[in-house]
Amino acid sequence: MAGGQRSTTSASLTEAGQELGNRARKAPRRKYLLVLATATLGLAGGIGALNLVWAEADPERIGADQAGARARLSPPPTRPITVLLVGSDADLLGQTRNGAAPAGPANSDALLLARVDPAGALRLLILPADLAVQLPGDKPPQSLGSLYREGGPALASSSVAALLGLESGQPQRYVVMPRAALRSLVDGLGGVEINLEKPLRSTDKTQNFKVDLQAGLQNFRGNQVEQMVRFLEPSLGEQGRRIRQQLVLEGLLQQLSRPEQGSRLPELLTQLAPQVDTNLSTGEALSLLSAATANPKQIRFDQLPLARPSKAGQPLRQLQKNAAVPLWPKG
Repeated sequence: MAGGQRSTTSASLTEAGQELGNRARKAPRRKYLLVLATATLGLAGGIGALNLVWAEADPERIGADQAGARARLSPPPTRPITVLLVGSDADLLGQTRNGAAPAGPANSDALLLARVDPAGALRLLILPADLAVQLPGDKPPQSLGSLYREGGPALASSSVAALLGLESGQPQRYVVMPRAALRSLVDGLGGVEINLEKPLRSTDKTQNFKVDLQAGLQNFRGNQVEQMVRFLEPSLGEQGRRIRQQLVLEGLLQQLSRPEQGSRLPELLTQLAPQVDTNLSTGEALSLLSAATANPKQIRFDQLPLARPSKAGQPLRQLQKNAAVPLWPKG
């Protein structure tokens, strides 16, 4: 798009994206995905100097008192770092089938960008999984959540970057978390405290999955948090899911910021490592968590400028026309 305007279904707005689009029109789809994934990994390799952002741990301090272990073993980064969190609807990492209805290949039913700034607020952007995007060379738009199925975290990351107009090399890191890993994270933290405004109840016999949650302030365990983020109410649809995703994130961040979690996090991250796919090292993850939870009051949730649905039951959401680039972070 020229003149700072944006197509509501285009995730290919950068010069690099246009180049990939030209290649895609001359090559089969599988080759295109390989080209795009390779380009993304090339960007990741090009920012290898990012490792210099984190100082190495001091081995002489590892055996010291564990209080404040996060800050001691993993100093915060020296500049803002953006991470893409991909929530997979598969139960376990590596499963090719989803745990949803209708059954099919594993998708991403939750997408989150986190910008950790050691000198400012933690910025969080919940991306609509049902946002319409259009890959170069493709005619019909598809959902943002379906990109993980087609090209993994490389395609998801590069498309999000082009969609939002992120700076080159962002997001620098990614984390793919299937549902079992979410349950393990919540239970490893001792649960999360969430105030649920109304009860949630549903039964899906095709998935053998039941949601039965009471309203009120409670300490939710991992299986209950999974119910919360999977519940889909007819009136709000994916928007309702995004509201509850924010509630879960707020509860997780509050729990992570508690002093007693400092000594638990290294072991918890070690336990979670086989359950997630990420290019974050354990030290980097501890560093980002330390910076993100240093001041719980400095947390900002952002939203994309979504256009109103043109009709009831519209499957894909659109961005507002003429939304200024970059879309995030702003302000």
